[in-house]
Amino acid sequence: MAHNLNYNEQTGKVSFMSVKQKAWHGLGQIITDYPTSAEAIKFAGLDFEVVKRPNVHQLPSGINLISENSYFTFRTDTEQVLGDKVGSDYQVVQNTEVFGFFDDIVGNATNIKYETAGCLYDGQIIFVTAKLPEYIRVGRDDLIEQYLMLTSSHDGTGSITVAFTPVRVVCQNTLNAALKNHTNCIKIRHTASASDKLKQAHKMLGISSRLAEEMELIYNRLSRVKITDPELKRLVQMAMVPNREVLEKLRTGHDEELSSHFSNLIDDVLQYALESPSQQETTTKGTLFGAYNAVTGYFQNVRNYKDDESKFKSILSGTALARTQTAFGLCTDFVKIGATALN
Repeated sequence: MAHNLNYNEQTGKVSFMSVKQKAWHGLGQIITDYPTSAEAIKFAGLDFEVVKRPNVHQLPSGINLISENSYFTFRTDTEQVLGDKVGSDYQVVQNTEVFGFFDDIVGNATNIKYETAGCLYDGQIIFVTAKLPEYIRVGRDDLIEQYLMLTSSHDGTGSITVAFTPVRVVCQNTLNAALKNHTNCIKIRHTASASDKLKQAHKMLGISSRLAEEMELIYNRLSRVKITDPELKRLVQMAMVPNREVLEKLRTGHDEELSSHFSNLIDDVLQYALESPSQQETTTKGTLFGAYNAVTGYFQNVRNYKDDESKFKSILSGTALARTQTAFGLCTDFVKIGATALN
């Protein structure tokens, strides 16, 4: 897989930092202690400024025309253009403002722990993950850490996205549950009011707290409900359904007509469910919580992605999120009505 991390030729470093553990690509700065926001910016190579300027077009006569509604952005340290088609209402949100947001929502910068940060390509996309101080506890010993993850762009595409995600300590599964009437992320446009909205986005912490409380109750409920191996297979099949055609075959009992690709996919998920060391915990083995973990664990630890960005998008907003939401719904329905929820 490609990593797409920025390599700064001036410093000779890759723009990525991680605390204690190396990422799969083995690149960037690995530090031993959790940094402050100011330290994280430097370690991750994000201590650069981005400027927006009007686009200029030179006519054959030699006269320069300066656009009034088309702009470009560039980073001042390397003078690399980040976006060449930026609108007049686009507002640059500096990397320091992004980290300031994290400090502000917690209220005390010492309570939040920056674990990873960096930027992709020439600096167009930046990302930050920060661990919140509290845990979600399932059973007595199964701990789930709470993270805020943020991405922002300097090329005029996309919004500033802040997402809450719980990560199970024992296997690093990202457990993005779909809770009714809640969202796990907020999006902020790069407009003239982007900075003001960013300052007020501390509501994300309130969202995180409510989600964590509900998820702790639900996860513990799932960990107390047993599920047989045939029921597990059926749940995984229903959760991984890619289209209506496959769903109809499952519901009518025509499993023999399923494609080899889908069957192999199910086998991979079940292998993770039954053989992964992290699935042998008392809260997971033979339980609905384990079934849900099997689906999240497959997308987090087994499935191959083109690059880290693709994996991040899939887990937070793409196919992986959709499948895990379906699995979560099936598990909660199973609690209410039993195995009939899988029909």
